[in-house]
Amino acid sequence: MKGLSLMADRAFHLDPGAFDAAIVDLDGTMVDTVGDFVAALNLMLADLPVPGGETRRVDAATVGSMVGKGSEHLIRSVLNHLQAQDSGMSPPVNSAENCDRAYAGYQGHYDRINGLHSAVYPGVPEGLRVLQRAGLKLACVTNKPAAFARALIELKGLDGFFTEVFGGDSFERKKPDPLPLLKTCEALGTRPDRTLVIGDSSNDAQAARAAGCPVVLVTYGYNHGEPVRAVDADGFIDSLAQLQFAMAAVAGAASA
Repeated sequence: MKGLSLMADRAFHLDPGAFDAAIVDLDGTMVDTVGDFVAALNLMLADLPVPGGETRRVDAATVGSMVGKGSEHLIRSVLNHLQAQDSGMSPPVNSAENCDRAYAGYQGHYDRINGLHSAVYPGVPEGLRVLQRAGLKLACVTNKPAAFARALIELKGLDGFFTEVFGGDSFERKKPDPLPLLKTCEALGTRPDRTLVIGDSSNDAQAARAAGCPVVLVTYGYNHGEPVRAVDADGFIDSLAQLQFAMAAVAGAASA
């Protein structure tokens, strides 16, 4: 992809003249939120009127493979997982009634614990500062509900980087549909081919490809439990801080 190159020193070299903006994912890209998900989901499960509901739990490894497609998908996946573990459970934990009850309970629990069991990944503020100093407009686009996303970004001190924050309920469709990225480009006043997408999963890559945006994936995210390097993307980085070295190298060359 023009404007992108991974060098031998592992720095990801971006040509600042090739981009006007960057769209950055949240869960698994900027913030490790699995702890929040696990806490809210286990509180949700304890509320369900099923035999032994108060003792049913999910762990980080299980939840990490389910994150990325929005709250509704996460809750259905957890309930289906528990039902598969105990196929004789009656009434079924994944019944339509329990799904509705679980979603309402999850929203309430998540609102109270949002950000309490999560942490910003190393290198994220440094990488965002580099993009900001290069003059790129920055937006966060996530499948997490927008209110939760904005609250989390503010709590973690990242709100000063973004001119726009959109969630899974901001548009008619979620990633991997390209609509959220296209709508964000419109809001930023940028062309998709000049808007870099940074994410952690096939959701981000598929949405970017369909929208016509270049895409770079971090290697430490969730990606539904699958190897991220198998995803069709323009490059992979181990930390957003790698962008710092790239921009510094480009800036140094320009001033020489």
